[in-house]
Amino acid sequence: MSASVFIAALSALVMIISVLFKPYLSFGKIKVGLYVIVCIIGAAAELLFGGLSVADTVEGLTADTQVNPLKILALFLAMTMISVSLGDSGFFHLVAEKVFKFGKKGKLRLFIILYAVVSLLTVFTSNDIVILTFTPIICIFCKKAGFSPLPFLVGEFVAANTWSMALIVGNPTNVYLAQSAGISFTAYFKVMALPALAAGVSALIVLLIIFRKSLLAPSAPAPETQAEKSAPVRINLPSMIAALTALTACIISLALADTIGVEMWVLTVIFAAGTLLFNSVYGIFNGEGLIRTWSAVKKTPWELVPFIISMFIIVLALQKSGATDAISSALINGENTDGFTFGFLSAGLSNLLNNIPTSVITEKIIAGNSLSATYGAIIGTNIGAFITPVGALAGIMWNKILSGYGVKLPFYKFAFYGICVAAVSLSLSLLTLFLVF
Repeated sequence: MSASVFIAALSALVMIISVLFKPYLSFGKIKVGLYVIVCIIGAAAELLFGGLSVADTVEGLTADTQVNPLKILALFLAMTMISVSLGDSGFFHLVAEKVFKFGKKGKLRLFIILYAVVSLLTVFTSNDIVILTFTPIICIFCKKAGFSPLPFLVGEFVAANTWSMALIVGNPTNVYLAQSAGISFTAYFKVMALPALAAGVSALIVLLIIFRKSLLAPSAPAPETQAEKSAPVRINLPSMIAALTALTACIISLALADTIGVEMWVLTVIFAAGTLLFNSVYGIFNGEGLIRTWSAVKKTPWELVPFIISMFIIVLALQKSGATDAISSALINGENTDGFTFGFLSAGLSNLLNNIPTSVITEKIIAGNSLSATYGAIIGTNIGAFITPVGALAGIMWNKILSGYGVKLPFYKFAFYGICVAAVSLSLSLLTLFLVF
């Protein structure tokens, strides 16, 4: 057991250091996440020294179970492709323009509207895509209007990583943990709707208290540099309609997956393929070629594939060594296990390991023995994503975008905002979960 635990702990430590100080390595124009390389090395070390055989690994990766990491990756990446196609059509920029138009009468009004819209979009699309799309727009608009962008950026990030727990497809951690417990799309929503509402509303209230002075203070427009001028956004209506149709049909199909007897990953792949096919055919006929198709493929977070598979291998080694069973026997008491324990545990681990590895580890610890623990872990891995920049991969990408626009958000300040909001929203959402059960 000692070798596999040592390798896992060392991998986690080095991964945290890489995320904080050197998240990416550049090879010419190609950037590779150092944290991914660390996990790959850790997985290889488990195979060489941790007592995990290649046969065990192949069996774990190819097992015909709900928790098969390849199926979960297919589901999430396919949903992301649909969301990216929707974003490339100009949909998110169009929505953002409407938001800023209605919010011109005051910063407080704009903050609330922006929080509500980001929350709604996150529920039905992808929290990462919403964050990556809205962040540059917020930075540019706030500079033009003379606003401090910090309240709006923090509000956007918190909203996206809170309301992502509402639907099973909102976050890969939701998919992984829910699928491991055999929770269907509709069963998930029936339980998580109220905890998500409690977390989202309480987070908004805490944010309004934290940023009340900034949101009520007068502002003066700052001079706009050439680099900060936003380029006009081209709206492609046919692509937008196609992506919205695919997204709507996909969500409805996922809700009916158990009834029609088709696995969720199959349905999402079918709709993603249909979206890419439409963009390809439409692009050829209107002279764009395969630009939109290639853009959707290129913007999909493929680094999740080696990252999740490597973490899965590391956890398989921990499971074979008996480490996860030892933790499980100490924390799991059948269905009497409360969600509070795994909610706070997973939120904390997310900021030591990142929320995706945390979901893989907690799944092995819970091992399908407690639905309340599973839902608690889902809440923790979503809310834990905004406590520190280490909490989620989106935090790494988000900070990179901010630095490109000259917005400084030090680690300690990020953590201060995150801890203040999470202390309230995590507690209330877990309490709501307890009442639901």
